[in-house]
Amino acid sequence: MNRLKFASAARQQGVVLIFSLIVLLILAIGAVALLRSVDTSLVSAGNLAFRRDLVNQAEQAIATVMTEFKTNGPPLSTSPTSANLLAANYSASTLITNAQGVPTALLDDAVFGVVGTAANDIIPIIPNTTAQVRIRYVIDRLCTAAGAASSSNCVQSTGLPTGGTANRNTAVAPPSATVYRISVRVDGPRNTQAFLQTTFTKPD
Repeated sequence: MNRLKFASAARQQGVVLIFSLIVLLILAIGAVALLRSVDTSLVSAGNLAFRRDLVNQAEQAIATVMTEFKTNGPPLSTSPTSANLLAANYSASTLITNAQGVPTALLDDAVFGVVGTAANDIIPIIPNTTAQVRIRYVIDRLCTAAGAASSSNCVQSTGLPTGGTANRNTAVAPPSATVYRISVRVDGPRNTQAFLQTTFTKPD
């Protein structure tokens, strides 16, 4: 009788041990999955932080380039906007873009070499980091061809009416202005890239 009790207790302990091992295995698998999830989240958060910084760098570059372009800074000071200017990464006609609207000149170095020069690439100094960031941009005039701009061959912005008369509800139409586009590609750490694009006008 006692032998049967001992045998039954041993079987029960063996079953409990098996279940304990199974539970430990499940917990171990869960711990590994959790660690991988945390690592993936950290990498994603790091990439998002890099991308946000690239966007900030691109916005500053756009502001700088637009200011120089609108004030006819060098090298535009010696060339009209009706002609292409390689030294300024400028095209007097609309550049070819991909399906997302990004100029192919920013996607292919060979194509870029026809539009601009790599010497114009901006490499900002980022304090307290050795991260390498490179900013490349192109400016194109939204016209079908180089030459004098007009409403028939260029996209033009007419703006809003600028005034009226005391007795009539009429307004004076403002002068039209040719629309230009600046497109920027920013390369950063971990093979991150950001693309920004904006349009603007300037006195012709």
